[in-house]
Amino acid sequence: MSKLWGGRFEKDLDTQVARFSSSLSCDARLWSADIEGSVAHARMLGQQGILPQNEADALLTGLQRVHARIENAFAKGEEIFSPEAEDVHSEIERLLREEVGPVAGKLHTARSRNDQVATATRLAAARQITELQTEIRALQAWLCETAEAEVETLLPGLTHFQPAQPVSLAHHLMAYFWMFQRDHERYTDAVKRTLSLPLGSAALAGTSFALDRESVSKELGFVSLAENSMDAVSDRDFVLEILSAGSIFAMHLSRLSEEIVIWTSPTFGFLTLDDSVTTGSSIMPQKKNPDVAELIRGRTGRAYGALVGALTMMKSLPLAYNRDQQEDKIHLFQGLDNALDCARLMRRMFENAQFHREQMSEALKGDFSNATDLADELARKGVPFREAHEIVGQIVRHCLRSGRALESMSAGELCAFHPTFDESSVKSLAHSAVMNARTSRGGTSPECVREQITRAKELLRP
Repeated sequence: MSKLWGGRFEKDLDTQVARFSSSLSCDARLWSADIEGSVAHARMLGQQGILPQNEADALLTGLQRVHARIENAFAKGEEIFSPEAEDVHSEIERLLREEVGPVAGKLHTARSRNDQVATATRLAAARQITELQTEIRALQAWLCETAEAEVETLLPGLTHFQPAQPVSLAHHLMAYFWMFQRDHERYTDAVKRTLSLPLGSAALAGTSFALDRESVSKELGFVSLAENSMDAVSDRDFVLEILSAGSIFAMHLSRLSEEIVIWTSPTFGFLTLDDSVTTGSSIMPQKKNPDVAELIRGRTGRAYGALVGALTMMKSLPLAYNRDQQEDKIHLFQGLDNALDCARLMRRMFENAQFHREQMSEALKGDFSNATDLADELARKGVPFREAHEIVGQIVRHCLRSGRALESMSAGELCAFHPTFDESSVKSLAHSAVMNARTSRGGTSPECVREQITRAKELLRP
């Protein structure tokens, strides 16, 4: 079959140009969405009387057969698309012509590849986001379930990667739950704008045929109609928005991956990963490397690269469609595939991971992460906090010089620095007491964390 646009040309396309301009390698995955869009379009053409009903019915039957042929071929691992094809859309039309003959050419009535491709891309992207959101929810569910059992497990809380204040392991894990919740919400929001139907905009100016765009939108599950035909065929904001959400999601996964790398190191020893998600060294027999976490951390670069690539692609493009935008699917699906793989592997890493609670608790000893509570003790007794801060700083300096842990100080020793210290001051230095004292909403006390988990579980309900 000749090119869809070959009528005015006297020469065939140069083979190198054809190879360079083909998008089949990245848009072949749109085949199902493209057929679905064509089915809705053909049905509407018949309903509107733009095509005789018998021709519309022939197109619908032919499209169903093409769908089955492609599905069967892929199931058998067989090639069905010509490697020389310009794109998947022309290949589907070729296959349709094999099924129904010349009437296949009438399917393109009142549409252009510009609005056709944009529709298929939006539909496929929205569906992959749904799949990705399912994985995000599964990861969030694991965090919730694990946190429930760890609300009283002490863990060093760090700022500047230095001991700060003790928290619970549950509180730490739930911090990532809320990061992933925002990611889930960003994707949900992006889908609303992704599912704005461009079909019916034709090449750029609309069409003179009396279309029913609303019926097509309803059949395909879109939530709105693109209001300007020029914007509809040239808009790739939805791609940028999806990739932006993906970049933030990748950043969150990277942060968690970094903590896995740190926690699994012998220096920390807070976590052991299952052998099935780790690798060894070709020279050092003792090694057990958290490669999956490192790869997820590294693949943040792919997420950022996809976003920057798409942004650069769109920079300075005049209205309306330009061939530059054929590249959108490379960036879009690289970003979505990367996010989906990383989400799945993150959950897989954690499924059989083992936390070492005693090691976490041991790491708190002598770390001075209870110093703030000693200052708070003075503040409650009327000492200005800035003065209390100075006094406790002097106590910390004394302990450092004498090789003492702050929690080893007696009431009498503390009174040498300020007379209002007493036995309650000593009790406040226990790391568990420090954790339990954080009772403000969102704090790390067991009561607050349980409330937090309850709120999180409500978000996970279907």
